[in-house]
Amino acid sequence: MIHISTALREQADDIAQLIMTAMTDECCLHFCGEGHGLADFRRMMSELVAREDSQYSYRNTLVAMAGERLVGIAVSYDGGRLHELRQAFVTAAREHLGKDHSGMADETQAGELYLDSLAVIPEYRRQGIAQRLISATKEKATAMGLPCLGLLVDKGNPPGEALYAATGFRYAGDCRWGGHEMRHLVL
Repeated sequence: MIHISTALREQADDIAQLIMTAMTDECCLHFCGEGHGLADFRRMMSELVAREDSQYSYRNTLVAMAGERLVGIAVSYDGGRLHELRQAFVTAAREHLGKDHSGMADETQAGELYLDSLAVIPEYRRQGIAQRLISATKEKATAMGLPCLGLLVDKGNPPGEALYAATGFRYAGDCRWGGHEMRHLVL
C-alpha cells in the first residue's frame, strides 16, 4: 500500500538521491565545478533538502511511502518565490562545488506551482505512483491558490513527456536549463 504524505527533514538523504535521479547524472555534473563529482553534489543536495529556505527543501516535498520505505518524491514550490528559494542553491554551489550559478535562467514564473522534481525508485515504477504524486501536487497548487502546475521535461525524455501528457499537461513553450533543451508543460 502506497501512502502520499509531506516529507520529514530526516528523509533528506533519500529525497536528495531521488532529486538527482529526476535531474539525471549528466545534469547534476553540469552543475559541478572542476574536480567535483556526483558524491559532492549529493552531499550538497542533502543539505539543501534538510533546509527550510531552499527550493529543494523537505518542506516543499511530497513523498510516496511503501510502509516505512520512501519510494517516490514530488518537489514543488511557488514559482513566484524562485529567486528567493534559489539563493540557497547558488550559495551552496559556490561553497561546495566552486561554481557560480547566480546567472542561471529561470525555470518557472509567478502564477504556477513549479514541479521541480518527480521521481520514483525503479522497482516501484509503472504502478501509478508518479500519477498519484502529480495529483497530490495539483491539489497542493489549488490549496495554495496557484492557477496552474508547471514543469520542465527534457526533450530527450519521451517517456517522461508521455507520462505528463497522460496526466493532462500541455505544451507551453521551449527553453534551455541545466545544459539541456527542455519543454515547459502546464496543467
